[in-house]
Amino acid sequence: MTVLDEAPGEPTDARGRVAELHEIRAQALAGPSEKATEAQHAKGKLTARERIELLLDPGSFREVEQLRRHRATGFGLEEKKPYTDGVITGWGTVEGRTVFVYAHDFRIFGGALGEAHATKIHKIMDMAIAAGAPLVSLNDGAGARIQEGVSALAGYGGIFQRNTKASGVIPQISVMLGPCAGGAAYSPALTDFVFMVRDTSQMFITGPDVVKAVTGEEITQNGLGGADVHAETSGVCHFAYDDEETCIHEVRYLLSLLPQNNRENPPRVECADAADRRGDVLLDLVPADGNRPYDMAKVIEEIVDDGEYLEVHERWARNIICALARLDGQVVGIVANQPQSLAGVPSAPTSPTPGRRTRSP
Repeated sequence: MTVLDEAPGEPTDARGRVAELHEIRAQALAGPSEKATEAQHAKGKLTARERIELLLDPGSFREVEQLRRHRATGFGLEEKKPYTDGVITGWGTVEGRTVFVYAHDFRIFGGALGEAHATKIHKIMDMAIAAGAPLVSLNDGAGARIQEGVSALAGYGGIFQRNTKASGVIPQISVMLGPCAGGAAYSPALTDFVFMVRDTSQMFITGPDVVKAVTGEEITQNGLGGADVHAETSGVCHFAYDDEETCIHEVRYLLSLLPQNNRENPPRVECADAADRRGDVLLDLVPADGNRPYDMAKVIEEIVDDGEYLEVHERWARNIICALARLDGQVVGIVANQPQSLAGVPSAPTSPTPGRRTRSP
């Protein structure tokens, strides 16, 4: 295009074009509007970029396709084409190790998935599989963008296909941080670990209105698919927390216990717990009478490094404990019966950080 062909007001030199690019990128980073950000915070939720900052090491995030916009028309979509198209994708590090991530931006189309939105997710999933690094999804979306019809549904098909391809190859972690319905709930259920936040996150195939129309039953969003329902009844949720900050912090901790892929071992850390320390307290914890119940959680705390372990499904099927911990700095998996459960003994109080147990000093 020659100078004569350029539109009025369009930069004509390289410096002007670079300045315009910086302005567009700043607009993409800021999001749709301050009002939308305030509305997100008013619900007790962080924005997508704030969540990514909590998850990844400071300054490590590298964004992919920040300026992508949808190409759909009809239903007024051609008049609204925000940058990122409602999902932020890229990679960074957690404790120095590479992690790929995508985060729905609820401020844009309610985080709903369209063709361009799905294409970005497909790309970052392919990159994670090729690099052999974990994939974390920060989910806060209303399912398919119905204005885009079959194109949106096909996008979900591509995500599901990649979920199955990555299964057993790289760790896949889904963090539910808002209302996620339909396809937005299918994909997390295919991943290795699901984190949820009480009161603000839900996952269900269809919402309370449809349930009422079909069955006549009235139910709330939390009653249908809240964190406690999935952590205690369905077993879909592995970890449930009271706030986003704690939830994302524990995602980082889980990543520190996992290998990058199926060809590597989990990272070893230096252990301050003496390998030859005595565990005489076990004589008091485990009764000589095999018919007496006891708390296996306290036994595990005495055995593992620093008394710290991460229990998976802490509130579901409580008669068994499945956990990750370290022995001499090496990550180990633990499967143990819990004699205290189903034996008429009151349940032990929930740990301050649900899912993680730490021995008291």
